[in-house]
Amino acid sequence: MPLAPAADGAALHYDVRGSGAPLLLLSGQSNHHRWWDSVRDRFAARFTTVVMDWRGTGASDAPDTDTYSTRNLARDAVAVLDAAGIGRAHVYGTSMGGRVAQWLAAEHPARVDRLVLGCTSPGAPHGVERGPAVRRALADPDPDAARAALLDLMYTPAHTATHPGPFHTLGDPAMPPHARRRHLRASARHDAWDALPRITAPTLVVHGTDDAFNPTANAPLLAGRIPGARLLLIPGGRHAYFEECADAATPPVIDFLDARRPRPPGAAHQRTP
Repeated sequence: MPLAPAADGAALHYDVRGSGAPLLLLSGQSNHHRWWDSVRDRFAARFTTVVMDWRGTGASDAPDTDTYSTRNLARDAVAVLDAAGIGRAHVYGTSMGGRVAQWLAAEHPARVDRLVLGCTSPGAPHGVERGPAVRRALADPDPDAARAALLDLMYTPAHTATHPGPFHTLGDPAMPPHARRRHLRASARHDAWDALPRITAPTLVVHGTDDAFNPTANAPLLAGRIPGARLLLIPGGRHAYFEECADAATPPVIDFLDARRPRPPGAAHQRTP
């Protein structure tokens, strides 16, 4: 189990699998590397995939310190790349991982080849926040009701009816309470609006059209703010579009990351400039 040393000495668990150009996959808030389990093999068939447990999750350390900002988590990601001996990688970040990826691309441009930002936001005050009904549902004092609300925000009922789980997008159940609070605060305080125009990596912004957890309106905001970024909307996709809608989302992401790979004849990726 390889561990990377962060700048503050925290140990960060990471895992490497596959072959080809390096691809760093960044998971969502309060989740560890298993967020990517359902689609990782598809990427590992083409790329050397690197996944990590955020500080506070999985096998990584969980210091009770003010080191959980999205900006600092980007530095943690650089520490993982360093430990893995990777100088430059493609980066695909989803949800809070997409927020971290924004800082990674803006402040460490030499480490990012191509960038994919999935189901994410530029942050307050410029991003579009989830509605009050969603916030109330997630804050329900009944943990079963709150979990059911989160599950519904992640997947359509049709998907959960045929896929009983386990679902690795609902949070790390072993995460210490202090780390969970710090993750929530880090994501809520994210604001990379002024940094987005500094991103030079070719960028693809991906979002499900039915995402109420992180409203879809954030996608064109990001695509319009990052020079030359392209936008891909996944019809019917909710927050975990990358899992439920993998057949629609994964091929165009791979196509984008591997720009030399020819697109199959007749492929329609529903991409807008």
